[in-house]
Amino acid sequence: MAGPESSPEDRPESGTESRTEDRPGERSGDRPLRAHARRNREKLVAAAQAAFTADGDTVPLENIARAAGVGIGTLYRHFPTREALVEAVYAAELDDVTDSAPALLDRHPPEEALRAWMDRYAAFVATKRGMADTLRTGWASGRIPTPATRERLSAAIGTILSAGARTGTLREDVDPQDVTGMLLGVFLSTAATNTPEQTGRMLDLLTDGLRRRP
Repeated sequence: MAGPESSPEDRPESGTESRTEDRPGERSGDRPLRAHARRNREKLVAAAQAAFTADGDTVPLENIARAAGVGIGTLYRHFPTREALVEAVYAAELDDVTDSAPALLDRHPPEEALRAWMDRYAAFVATKRGMADTLRTGWASGRIPTPATRERLSAAIGTILSAGARTGTLREDVDPQDVTGMLLGVFLSTAATNTPEQTGRMLDLLTDGLRRRP
């Protein structure tokens, strides 16, 4: 089935839907993905992230392919199952949020970087909520590996807290895992109302509590 763009990737082949040609990573078999295929994969992950956040993980895969500007055959070549696509989106979002701490520290003082990182984490949580059903089923069955999410989040927070301690702007006596736990509490308490304004106010309070006092 041809999509909005026509390329060798989009041309149907026998057994396309059942064949795992590209894993959720950046490789096809033992070969690195070609630049064209890598761009298509990135577009699919971005389109799926937006779709899952807005409409949940039951959104038709055809809609995601259309939004990415590729054919459904291309989607299945990269992600032979819905679980594979959800796993790729989750992994990409987790990498983005946990790897963003150093870049934020390059652009902002530590206390501002911490608050900006919390906003990025909030966006990750919103995406995760949209994929919750598929993630829970995949983790329970073992089809989707369970990532060390909490440890990675705590490490990112620790990077920012350490920078703030060195500049004297953030407290030195805080365990990053405690901050992770408090953030999870904020997002859990605001999940039902889904009001970004309330979430922002609570994150402001948490950030204020982490500032070092004279």
